[in-house]
Amino acid sequence: MMPVTRSEAIFGIRRAILELVDDDHSMCDVAAKMGIMCNGFRRLSDADLEARYGWLSQRQGKTGRAAVESLANRWQLARQFVSDTSLSCDVQTREHDTCLGWDGFSNEELASYYKTLCGEEIFVVPDTVPSSTGRTP
Repeated sequence: MMPVTRSEAIFGIRRAILELVDDDHSMCDVAAKMGIMCNGFRRLSDADLEARYGWLSQRQGKTGRAAVESLANRWQLARQFVSDTSLSCDVQTREHDTCLGWDGFSNEELASYYKTLCGEEIFVVPDTVPSSTGRTP
């Protein structure tokens, strides 16, 4: 099993996910429909979905899970556009308003997602952090 830094693992996963998303389908939508990664909107109970995105459906006067998911997908896509990012995980890593984005995944989860999406078994290690003195311990 090859050791890969957390950033490298996310980069590989992002590259694979970018092949699956498009201008109409956010990562959250694709993950839900394909049963990959965190399972996107599907991981949320009806109550949790309503708590995180219900304000969107109230503004539109739409009800039901499918309507809320559709609006939430469009909202995630709009956030990507405004933030100039490619994936909803990128946005949520910065904003943490509907989930934690990449910050919400453990190294073990990232390794599992990498195997599923990239076909290679890896071991995720922390990114190297330079010391404040510029010297290594």
